[in-house]
Amino acid sequence: MDKTAPRRRTRIQTEKREVILEAALEVFSAQGFRGATIDQIAEAAGMSKPNLLYYFKRKEDIHRTLIERLLETWLAPLRELDDVGDPMTELRSYIRRKLEMARDFPRESRLFANEILQGAPRIMPLLEGELKTLVDEKAQVIRGWMRAGKIARTDPYHLIFAIWATTQHYADFDVQVRAVLGPDRGGDGRFEDAARFLEQLFLEGLRPKPVS
Repeated sequence: MDKTAPRRRTRIQTEKREVILEAALEVFSAQGFRGATIDQIAEAAGMSKPNLLYYFKRKEDIHRTLIERLLETWLAPLRELDDVGDPMTELRSYIRRKLEMARDFPRESRLFANEILQGAPRIMPLLEGELKTLVDEKAQVIRGWMRAGKIARTDPYHLIFAIWATTQHYADFDVQVRAVLGPDRGGDGRFEDAARFLEQLFLEGLRPKPVS
């Protein structure tokens, strides 16, 4: 038996880690990394500080685990952007997936935004590595569509940034969105309304112009 192999976690240990991570997500998304404390996370998790520290030695370890999970989830829709698919279908699907994530994962979005606003001191290697590599790859896909005349010429990086900005707005500024829309339009239907608008904004703007 290999004594150097990591010991597998028991079901109880796995469940406890998930409780801690769920509590930490709530605390970090509200307080940011600097404002959050191990004591706050332990209280939110309903366990003692020593018990929490058995599973995670430092606040940084909890935060990094959450960020790594977040990026894996957050980047999944971009990974699915397919160069052999129809560009309008692919981009429509991407916009809708990003809005679904804004709807379903608002705390994760705020966690990421808090980290970025602090200058990304704990995730810069991920941004400069995995994220940049993926965006570079998908920028080439978009350029291929442009060369084939399937979409209008544009800057693929700023197109991706614009989709990020407009879709994540509905997570990071949800309170503002609901307040401005009011009770009649601020319910769950706001995401469908947003999807239709953003499809019109991006897809109509990207349709190739007819040659006169």
